Amino acid sequence: MPDDDARARRRTGTGLGLLLALVLAAVLLTALPDDREGGGTCAARTVRTWSADSALTGEFARYGDDGTRTDDWTGGDGTHSVRLPDGRVLWLFSDTYLGRVHGPPNPVGESVTWRDASTPLVRNSAVVMSGSGRLLSTLPAPVFPDPAPQQWRWPVAARVEPRSPGSAERVVRVLLWTRAAGQAPWIYGVPTATEVATLSLPGLRLEGIRTVLDQRSVADPARRMLFGTTAVDAGAWTYVFGGNDAQAVSRPVSQAYVARVPRGRLGEPGAWEYWDGGRWAVRGRPEPVLGDGRRRGVGSAFTVVRDGRTYVLFTMAAGIRGLTTVTSYWSCSPTGPWHGPGKGFRPPLPAGEVAAYNPQAHEAISGGGSRLVLSYDVNWLTANATSAQVNLSRNVSLYRPRFVSLRLAPG
Repeated sequence: MPDDDARARRRTGTGLGLLLALVLAAVLLTALPDDREGGGTCAARTVRTWSADSALTGEFARYGDDGTRTDDWTGGDGTHSVRLPDGRVLWLFSDTYLGRVHGPPNPVGESVTWRDASTPLVRNSAVVMSGSGRLLSTLPAPVFPDPAPQQWRWPVAARVEPRSPGSAERVVRVLLWTRAAGQAPWIYGVPTATEVATLSLPGLRLEGIRTVLDQRSVADPARRMLFGTTAVDAGAWTYVFGGNDAQAVSRPVSQAYVARVPRGRLGEPGAWEYWDGGRWAVRGRPEPVLGDGRRRGVGSAFTVVRDGRTYVLFTMAAGIRGLTTVTSYWSCSPTGPWHGPGKGFRPPLPAGEVAAYNPQAHEAISGGGSRLVLSYDVNWLTANATSAQVNLSRNVSLYRPRFVSLRLAPG
């Protein structure tokens, strides 16, 4: 039987080994962001303050309430933006109402601007803003035509790039999500592909669309990925984030993925590389960088910005809080590890059975520094499309982007 001294030596050795293992693990975790993407160390980031941006929200209300034309934007969601070389800002929207609106009162006597409930939706649109911040005009819609019957395109992130590597001529590359009509739970469409469209400058004429990632061969729609909800430039790369539609099948959160493309080459499908959990690969199954299917993960759309060396991701919170609350994560690398979720905030919502979704950063109008402009979309809470259209038309102010200004700080 071992004597007491031997037992003590074993306990001491075991404890020392455990301590060394813990120290080594801490060192590896600290170095992981640097090893993954060469980003070095970074500081945690959190939302220090936020306030409603009534001026920008009001500008979209002013433009949408102008009922003098029948081909202008009066409401929409899926809000993204990109600043053009001449100073204008191009705003991109998914489902959109055009047509004429009417001043109050509405048919049920409410003091709100309204539209006829039979007004049709178009699947995408684009609105041009002047360099001074005034909305000017709506491009002929839809900007991106349907690929086939019962299919449509939703624009997401956009970038101004050289027409070809080294070219002085610039074009706008717009990432597109292609979806097809489906049955419940796929009431917002079945994801099918990520595409890249090219718009001319300065005329913003559609020149062509190329497929980047076709997902039709993936049998389970919940495992299909769409890229382009947000894009971040860092060094020689543009990092393009995407997600799956796990929330469509009653999961609390979806998963986030990331691809990278050499800067200026979004329009080249062969230049895209996807994070597979250990390396960047041209082919193979991408692996999620965030999302455990329960508490940690992203909504159906989210946004990422870079503050110094830190990547900050904004998304709707998991579970029921995802109807009202924006939360955030931070990382030293686009591939993670992502820390959070952080403390959320609840932006203002109009009265009614409505929900917030699709938080998106707009660096083109954020003004630099730690101030960041974030939009969020609002929709009626129902799975019945007819009921939603009636309520959104009864009060046209509901289905429009709203804006907040944030300040990030170490946290």
